[in-house]
Parts: sequence; structure tokens; C-alpha cells
Amino acid sequence: MQVSRSVTNQARRDQIVAAAIDLVAEQGYAACTFARIAKAAGLSSTRMISYHFADKDDLVEAVLGRVYAVIGDFLGKRLTDLADPREALASYIRSTVALNDTHRAEMRVLTELVLHHGHESDAEVYDARQEDTAVGRVEQVLRDGQATGIFGDFDPTVTATAVQRSLESIAFQLRMRPDTDLDHYAEELVGLFDRATRPAPTPHRRNA
Repeated sequence: MQVSRSVTNQARRDQIVAAAIDLVAEQGYAACTFARIAKAAGLSSTRMISYHFADKDDLVEAVLGRVYAVIGDFLGKRLTDLADPREALASYIRSTVALNDTHRAEMRVLTELVLHHGHESDAEVYDARQEDTAVGRVEQVLRDGQATGIFGDFDPTVTATAVQRSLESIAFQLRMRPDTDLDHYAEELVGLFDRATRPAPTPHRRNA
């Protein structure tokens, strides 16, 4: 009986989180109220949400957890151990652009929460940790490439941040121009950072 009740409770939590994601993706963060979520989830009362979540921040943290789980699953399947740092960087860029294309609802929700959710919340701290992880992953690829001479001389932290910011901007781009050719967008970014990370050409010496 206890196991059955736990399964039912988890299913209800999942139902509420899914409804919140759909609502925010379609109508924006302003629509993220318990009353609207209850209606979207087909619940008879907001008390059913309050039973599972202490407050709105608690629900937002669960939503962020679901979104980041989707992101981790998507990228994890595509970013296997790539020995070549240049290939790893290109794969990360292409995969993240593809993520924004195939999971537009989740990425729209992530953007809405970053822009509009309260600054004091634990959810924002959680988002900052995820951001640090993403930048750190790219930075390590860049450092590995520099150590083997594949990449040139540049600040890996600054460049990793530039890569991540470029990828984060895709969600905003799609809000303004949902018909953006993301395959072209990805290849442009790959080319841009390929050129930015290449070693400086060795100057030719003139014969005396």
C-alpha cells in the first residue's frame, strides 16, 4: 500500500510539473500561478498542488530539475568521449543548437525562469550552478586542446563563456524568429569558434 501511494504521489507531482512547463512555454512566466496550473493539469483545487509543493519556489525548482534532466539526457547521448578537442567543441555546439530545436518548450521555460523568477530564490542559485558546470565543461575541452597544441593561445575561461553565451542566445533568437535555420546557425557558430581557437600561423622567414 505504501509503495502504491508513493507511486501515485510521484505521478501527481510529475503531472503538475508537466502542466507548469506547458503553461510557461505557451503563455510565459506570468501564467505560472497555482490556479492556472491546477486548471491546466485538470485538478479540482490548488490545494492538490500545495500538498506536493511548499510554495511557488519549490515548484519552480522541480520544473528546473525536469528541464535540466532533459538537457542532460539529450546532450549525454550525443557528447560521448571524443578524443579530439576540436571535434568535441564542434559536437557540443551542434548538439546544443539541436537541443534548442527539438526541445523548444523546455528551453523557452528555462529562459522565462531566468528572466522573471525572483533573484532570492534557491532556483536561481541552482541555475547558476548549472551554468558554471556548462562553462566548466567547455573550458576543460579548450584547456585540453591547448595542452596538445590543437588550440592556440587564448584565455579558456573567457572563450568558454563566449561559447556558452552564444548558445544561450538561441532561445531568445527563436522567440523573435522561430523559423531560424538552426542547421545554418550551428555551422556558423562552429566555424566562428574554430577560427577563434586555432593556433596563430607561424610567420615565414625570408631567405637572406
